[in-house]
Amino acid sequence: MTETRDDNVTWLTQEAYDRLSSELEHLSGAGRIEIADKIEAARDEGDLKENGGYHAAKEEQGKIEARIVQLQSILNNARVGEAPRSAGVVGPGMTVTIQFEGDDEEVTFLLASREESGAPIDVYSPKSPLGNAINGKKVGETASYNLPNGRSISVEILDAVPYGAG
Repeated sequence: MTETRDDNVTWLTQEAYDRLSSELEHLSGAGRIEIADKIEAARDEGDLKENGGYHAAKEEQGKIEARIVQLQSILNNARVGEAPRSAGVVGPGMTVTIQFEGDDEEVTFLLASREESGAPIDVYSPKSPLGNAINGKKVGETASYNLPNGRSISVEILDAVPYGAG
């Protein structure tokens, strides 16, 4: 079987998938009911133009609806399990150790979706400038990317192992 890489796929652990599914279920059901009740109660207070509670509740409703759409998108494009990976090659689900050019300090982090932020290690998104630059690189290779100030910085890949393996 060939594994095709798709940038729209988000690899999630079962725990992260379950947590996001529960959040979606709550927001789609009880969350919508709670905010509708708040809006109704604020509407009953009278003049809507100067009703801060009404406007705050409507803003909260907008945020809830946006999060519902975001969660649906993540879950619809999610694959539960481990992303295909090989030791020595940087990719999602890998613990990566790098060294910035001109710096002796090593930095180790997990390259994964932000939704895995419960990991006991720093998590960098594969879509971040650093994550994008090192994705697919092998141990010993260097990669460059642009900082927000426009300067370019190089990093050397020192190690890349499946998360939890090393």
